[in-house]
Amino acid sequence: MNRRDVADVAGTIALAAWGAFGVLTAVVVTGDGRPLRLDHNLLLWSAGHRPHAAVTLARDVTATGTGAIPYALAVLAGLIAGRSARHRLLAAAVFTGSLAAGQALRYGVMELVRRPRPPLTDWATHASGWGFPSGHTTTGAITAGLLIAAVTLRAPRGATALRLIIGCWGALVGLTRIYLGVHWFTDVLGGWLFAVGWLGTCLWVTARRLPGSFVTGTAPAPGRRQDHAPQDPDH
Repeated sequence: MNRRDVADVAGTIALAAWGAFGVLTAVVVTGDGRPLRLDHNLLLWSAGHRPHAAVTLARDVTATGTGAIPYALAVLAGLIAGRSARHRLLAAAVFTGSLAAGQALRYGVMELVRRPRPPLTDWATHASGWGFPSGHTTTGAITAGLLIAAVTLRAPRGATALRLIIGCWGALVGLTRIYLGVHWFTDVLGGWLFAVGWLGTCLWVTARRLPGSFVTGTAPAPGRRQDHAPQDPDH
């Protein structure tokens, strides 16, 4: 798949995710932030199934979706993605910037929607701020997406298990927010949709704007078009 095809697929995915996120946001806003029936049912289930060991594990997993860990993983993804030393540094900066910009946009949405969290009596961990979209969920999903993109770029055919592990981690961060009672399910769903939309947008921009030498680590031959290089498996 060449860069133009990647951009087309990423753009389509981003539009679909943003559309779904917009619909969900409208449902939350028009309902004055009130939880849906599914939100209530999942919160009741989680509150009734919290053995100490499971809560401890959930807290450990949820902690990886905030603070310095996601940014350290974004830097790692950038170092994996680049071929030369210069491109590794550039990729680390691009990946970290993508995560930070996504975080800033998500904060803006949270302040606009201002959805309350579940009742404090149901919490099994500390939380702060508004509920929609879930911050830990969004951060974990964006970080997982960056890692999967980096692994796919460097090992397009040989890292299926690793991509699956990374994806499961990103999903689990969101699920722990429901289990620990600090977010409604629709908060977490909103975080996943936001992350997919943001990742698709970033990939679309990257595929269209970054030079082909970023992928190959070599300068293109004079007159060679980078959008058409079927003989190079990295394109």
